[in-house]
Amino acid sequence: MAKSSVFFFLFFMAVQFSKAQEVIPLYADSIPGAKPTPATYTENTEVRSNGTLSITKVSIPTLTVFEAPKDIATGTAVIICPGGGYGALAFSHEGTDVAKRFNAIGVTAFVLKYRLPSDQIMVDKTYALLQDAQQAMYLVKKNAKKYGVNKKSIGIMGFSAGGHFASTLATHYNDLKIANPEKIDLRPSFAVLVYPVISFEESVHAGTKKNLLGVNPPDSLSRYFSANRNVTKKTPPIYFVHAKDDKTVPVANSEMMHKALLAAKVPSNLLYFEKGGHGFGLINKTSDTDWFNLMAGWLKVQKIKLKGDF
Repeated sequence: MAKSSVFFFLFFMAVQFSKAQEVIPLYADSIPGAKPTPATYTENTEVRSNGTLSITKVSIPTLTVFEAPKDIATGTAVIICPGGGYGALAFSHEGTDVAKRFNAIGVTAFVLKYRLPSDQIMVDKTYALLQDAQQAMYLVKKNAKKYGVNKKSIGIMGFSAGGHFASTLATHYNDLKIANPEKIDLRPSFAVLVYPVISFEESVHAGTKKNLLGVNPPDSLSRYFSANRNVTKKTPPIYFVHAKDDKTVPVANSEMMHKALLAAKVPSNLLYFEKGGHGFGLINKTSDTDWFNLMAGWLKVQKIKLKGDF
């Protein structure tokens, strides 16, 4: 390849990479309900031994934008919420890697770096994450035209505790915790929950619950933050992925929510893996099943526009 061609190729890739990595703040000004961040509370990014990226002590939430290529863009978008037990964010294998996979089927993805609950930086950590979830949906819908997105085709996706985060928005999108002067509808068009924490009442992942609600929260809060107890006929369609041998977040979490959705006549699908444990991200090494493609096929049945045959 000629030097000029190599230079053009590298320049093109650099432009594409920088565009894909656009980062926008979740809040333009100060964050409602936030305390001044202590000097000792600094965000930390770590590459773990398995090569995945983990972020802790998030005080400034952002959206990292991965725009779908224009020649295959469908107008569909998804907000991706990494897991980490509300103590960290598994930002690569449950975030940016997933965004790129969505780009390949014409979906613009927004990876949400949400705040992690902390009394050090929040006046009331209980509802701060729902606030960030609503603000993310508000911001994406408000800027839909800029990103070539259809406001009626924006979903949310979450892994593990990020699944709890996403399911809270799916069931409490109308319980406003943010300013919404335009009265934008914050309901997601669909949700995808991968080995999600759902219930704070049974089959509980204790760490996630404690990080959000503290020790011995009232029953009313445990119920509010158990998505299966808050399903209505207006809850969006939801696709679940869970391994039966998950010892971190029991599969009963997905099963309870799936059952509640079907009882409310809301479309839902639960894809089981016999094995795989927890935290496998896009690739469950115990199976040849590509859950992402199966999920995409199900979304197409729900009239969500995607590029490709599934």
